[in-house]
Amino acid sequence: MDKKKEDILKENETGIRPGKVPEPPVTPRQTAFLAAHRKNRRVVTFLRVFLLILFLAVWELCSDFDVIDAFFFSSPSRVVINFLTLLKEKSLLTHIGITLYETLLSFLLVFLISMICATILWYSTRLSEILEPYLVVLNSLPKSALAPLLIVWLGTGMNTIIVAGMSVALFGAIISLYTGFRQVDEEKIRLIHTLGGSRRDSLFKVVLPGSIPIILSTMKVNIGLALVGVIIGEFLAARRGLGYLIIYGSQVFQLDMVITSILILCIIAMGLYQVIQGVEKFYRKRL
Repeated sequence: MDKKKEDILKENETGIRPGKVPEPPVTPRQTAFLAAHRKNRRVVTFLRVFLLILFLAVWELCSDFDVIDAFFFSSPSRVVINFLTLLKEKSLLTHIGITLYETLLSFLLVFLISMICATILWYSTRLSEILEPYLVVLNSLPKSALAPLLIVWLGTGMNTIIVAGMSVALFGAIISLYTGFRQVDEEKIRLIHTLGGSRRDSLFKVVLPGSIPIILSTMKVNIGLALVGVIIGEFLAARRGLGYLIIYGSQVFQLDMVITSILILCIIAMGLYQVIQGVEKFYRKRL
């Protein structure tokens, strides 16, 4: 009990808890660097917001003064009115929810399948040599060309849209992950084998931990590609979703609806990207 009281008194006098290593003092150069970094971030944020506001203002003014035809190019005010109208009809949230569900499901399936396939290719060098040209060809193939076949094979519905979303991102993800697995330090793998470890030990203790940055980077790309694939599928085989709204609006010349749907897609894409980026930042902080 006396020892505890002494520790408390020392902590009150010095500000340092006994047994804890004191943090080094912050130098003036570090303080100046942090201040400059914060200032730069504020300037960048301000310019981003300023450019967005400037674009919307120019768009609105050009529409009001008939520089552009508001029927074809719409305007921010018309987009807001159309957005509120769709909300009142209680259909917009349904369309957004369906597109989000299809995108997230496609993304998760792409992630799982690509991880499994890349792991199998890493395990078997001969199999990877055999399949590599086929993966390159399938990745280069325009995925919109597959859409009519998917409709014939799977019919019109959510299954076709999810497969379309997967087809855009899957083969590129497999190639990226497999390439990342191969780039892991070979010396560490040899060390595992020298100590009696198996190839499975190399995978879980060296390859996967060392490939996390590449996995996160691939996920950031795949979430956007999955959204693109889902919209392509909704163009051809959907009765609900933002892709359906875009096609329907263009067919009945409600271009305000088309532009509103496109802007919502931009917001969704940015939000999904920020979620993956947040996961990446959290991982880096844990290092």
